[in-house]
Amino acid sequence: MKKLGGIRTKIALLYSILLFGLASIVLGVIYVSFPQSLSDSEVTQQNVETESGGLSAERLNGFEELLLFEEKVNQNAVEQLRDYILIALAGLLLISLMVGWYAAGIVLKPMKHISFAAREISATDLSKRIALKGPADELRDLADTFDDMLARLDKAFINQREFLEEAAHELRNPLAVLKANLEVVAADPESTIEDYTTASEVASRAADRMGKLVDDLLLFAQHERPDVQRIDLDLEELIQNTVEDFQAEAKSLGVLLDVECDPHLEVVGDPSALRRAFANILSNSIRVSENGKRIHVHAGSDKEMVWISVRDEGPGLVPDEAEKVFDRFWRADQVSAREAGRSGLGLAIVKTIVESHGGRTTVRSTKDVGSTFTIWLPRLLKG
Repeated sequence: MKKLGGIRTKIALLYSILLFGLASIVLGVIYVSFPQSLSDSEVTQQNVETESGGLSAERLNGFEELLLFEEKVNQNAVEQLRDYILIALAGLLLISLMVGWYAAGIVLKPMKHISFAAREISATDLSKRIALKGPADELRDLADTFDDMLARLDKAFINQREFLEEAAHELRNPLAVLKANLEVVAADPESTIEDYTTASEVASRAADRMGKLVDDLLLFAQHERPDVQRIDLDLEELIQNTVEDFQAEAKSLGVLLDVECDPHLEVVGDPSALRRAFANILSNSIRVSENGKRIHVHAGSDKEMVWISVRDEGPGLVPDEAEKVFDRFWRADQVSAREAGRSGLGLAIVKTIVESHGGRTTVRSTKDVGSTFTIWLPRLLKG
């Protein structure tokens, strides 16, 4: 049972009201004009006015009777016309409602397909699509827009599911290490203080790794959303300050860190987020560099883009690794990375931040020679 407030009912009523209103206006004009037309064409009255000078009294009385008869006939015709118009309007109202209901059904038929398809789509399975056929009209455009939205949601849910699976996998390893060491010590009645101390140290390192992973997960989730702050800024000062912050760490590892930065590197973005992206790349390059090696930071711009490159003399990457280096949880050396508590999210965070600013990240690398990581950002174009 359709509700009275349904869209088909509303469209049918609208069609009916418009059709009935136009017909009423036309028939009303005919009804008003008809008596005047009869008055203008009364034959007896015209003959009387034409021949009144030469008519006898008896003949004149006959014309008057004919005039009264003609007036009565005209009055009856007007009354019959009125009755016919009222009957026609009543029939027209009924017919217009039927036609409006039928026409609305034809127009809204694709909506049934859209509604049925939408009900078939569940929150856990977004692979189905409406795929509405027919002419390229407003309803087809609505269905296509809905399909596009479903595709984006499906992709987002797949990414979220993969992210949760990967995060769970990464957290499972330190948890397993922590649990195994504690269970071994607790189950051995001959465990000494030294055993408990060793287990405590292992548990502490596992907890540190989980803490770092959780911090990186939070950062990654934060930058999956667009950053709130967007201001005009010059990257020259940001780059110089970040390099200065890492000089002590580089020096302690025997790594030489130098910078060459062009002036007027103006972009629109979040300063703290962009600093984090640059710092992650710089920290990664310092980590893979050996004593006595050099890291060169160079920043410049062209007509459209501002770029920041970090070139190291580390172990480099093979082509397959270079393609995956910005993927979540990817690490060249899985074992040593986990032992060091690295989450594999550092460069993924870089990519997410840069892309949220409308830019891109690239890497050029040669095995046993080194790598060059580059951040590209749209340049601020002034009026």
